[in-house]
Amino acid sequence: MTRDELTKKIANTIGKLKVLELSRILTGQQFNLHDLIDITFHPDKPLAFRAAWLLENMFLKDANVFTGNLQYFIERLPQVTNPGCQRHYAKILMHATEEKEHSPVKQKLNSLDLEPAVEQLFDWMIDPKVKIAVKVFAGWALFNLRHRYTWVADELPAQLEFLMRNGTAAIQSAGKKMMKELRPKPL
Repeated sequence: MTRDELTKKIANTIGKLKVLELSRILTGQQFNLHDLIDITFHPDKPLAFRAAWLLENMFLKDANVFTGNLQYFIERLPQVTNPGCQRHYAKILMHATEEKEHSPVKQKLNSLDLEPAVEQLFDWMIDPKVKIAVKVFAGWALFNLRHRYTWVADELPAQLEFLMRNGTAAIQSAGKKMMKELRPKPL
């Protein structure tokens, strides 16, 4: 499938089953993820969202397909302004940075400079216009990166406390779990 063919297939509303089917087809064809990442920046926001949804599903199905395009994914992260796409990008990073993850993706991530991604994740947490799901996924991704970037462990609690003051149930729950791990352990 070409980039243009994919763009036409996701130009109209699609459901979860279609996303799963397209993810399977794209993975099987070794579709160039560089192109799919680019489609997530399409000016048609619903189309870009569907591309990001595909991207997330491809990652969740087989994270290893990302290895060759991970640097490009990270480079593009600060340019993601579509709220629907932010959600998928943050969720992908949350999963990619999980401590238990020992895949080639995690190994590749360890070789990349993630400081710009970390800064973007904090920006999403701070921006009042960013959707709560994005903030939660960004918070978990930052939590996962706290050992690599020790300053994250210093900054994240303050941001979580701020969000939890008047936050939704989702941010309350996630925030409490993260705060429990971030608090210094008694000697």
